[in-house]
Amino acid sequence: MSLCRYLPTPSDRMGVIWTLLSVKGAVVLEYGPAGTTHFSVSMYGQMGVEPNQSLFTTHLSEDDIIMGDVTRLEEAVREIDKGYHPEVIFVVSSSVTSIIGADIKGVCNYMEQETGARLIPVDTGGFKGDYSLGMREGYNLLVKSFATEAVERKKAVYNVLGASGCDYRMRSDLWELRSLMQEGFSYTEHATPGMDSSVAALKELGAAEVNLVLREEALEAAEYLEKTYGTPYVYGAPYGYEGTLCWLKKVSDVTGVPVNPELLAKLQRKKRDTASYKMYASMYAHKENRPQAVIVGDVSRIRGFSEVLEEVGIPVTLKISNHSLAGFEAGDIIKPAKEKEKISLLKEKTYSLVFGDEISLYLCDESCEKVVTSFPLIRSKQIAEHMPFIGIRGMDYLLEAVDRYYGKL
Repeated sequence: MSLCRYLPTPSDRMGVIWTLLSVKGAVVLEYGPAGTTHFSVSMYGQMGVEPNQSLFTTHLSEDDIIMGDVTRLEEAVREIDKGYHPEVIFVVSSSVTSIIGADIKGVCNYMEQETGARLIPVDTGGFKGDYSLGMREGYNLLVKSFATEAVERKKAVYNVLGASGCDYRMRSDLWELRSLMQEGFSYTEHATPGMDSSVAALKELGAAEVNLVLREEALEAAEYLEKTYGTPYVYGAPYGYEGTLCWLKKVSDVTGVPVNPELLAKLQRKKRDTASYKMYASMYAHKENRPQAVIVGDVSRIRGFSEVLEEVGIPVTLKISNHSLAGFEAGDIIKPAKEKEKISLLKEKTYSLVFGDEISLYLCDESCEKVVTSFPLIRSKQIAEHMPFIGIRGMDYLLEAVDRYYGKL
């Protein structure tokens, strides 16, 4: 890991863990020293992921590492199984146990004979990539480990794939998504792997009529469900009024269910009412400080906010990803090789509308209009669960930021 002035990018190990912690009825046991687990707990809490009685560590000692002794892991599995009776125990390797080549798969194989829980080894130590890769592996693990049996299809039911606590205000976005699906199609949510799910719900993922994929990291999981159960999926999230209209029509095309005309009419009215924003953008383009935007965050969010800004006519001049772009169609999104480069790019921006985390916003000039849209948070907390970035309410909120921004130019 290179030196960082602020906070380092979470590893794939952390991305896997916060994805697995969302499963009710399951426990995550990290095979490693207590310090690595303790370091992560506060971050999970900030995301809204509650690790109470669902995240444990073996408290590995130096002697265990030197001798390759797995006794602590065996004892931890027995203790958790006896004391908490989980349906599933995810046994996750730490950085230390990955380096020494600990055979957690072998331990899980013979220890499963002694326990009532199913043991699932997760051999990731944080060396393969960053949290984006870890989330991708986590979604695949949840889908391929549980959704393996034939299930009866349920009508008017959907799954959400790609939701994650690492997305700021994700619970608010899910609240808006439920509203759109209920008002638009009278559909209800079945399971949301990676955010809110249970072992029982994961086993019945194939019962849904459609899967809604919010992040590219969950596409492989969606393709697996389509191949296994024939469940179609819709990729993308409803950002902006125009984007929400397009998204609803995509869902309608896939499900064969027409969108509620009243919802379509509401969106059309909203769209007409905001037509003047493009006119403002053209007028202000002749000023000394021309309208421009900066977005810092995950690729999925950058694409979504770019759609919002395109709808109001504000060009995005800088798009910085918080994670590696490996496996993504990045386009004009960049990932600076060094933190120093990212700091320099942000400090250069003046009179811009900036969407990003609190560190990135701090780096930008005070002349900018700054909107917190991603983690990490430094000064504030994530509390509200009714303030989305997507859908109708999300666009309403973001337009308020656009209005404030024009007031600064």
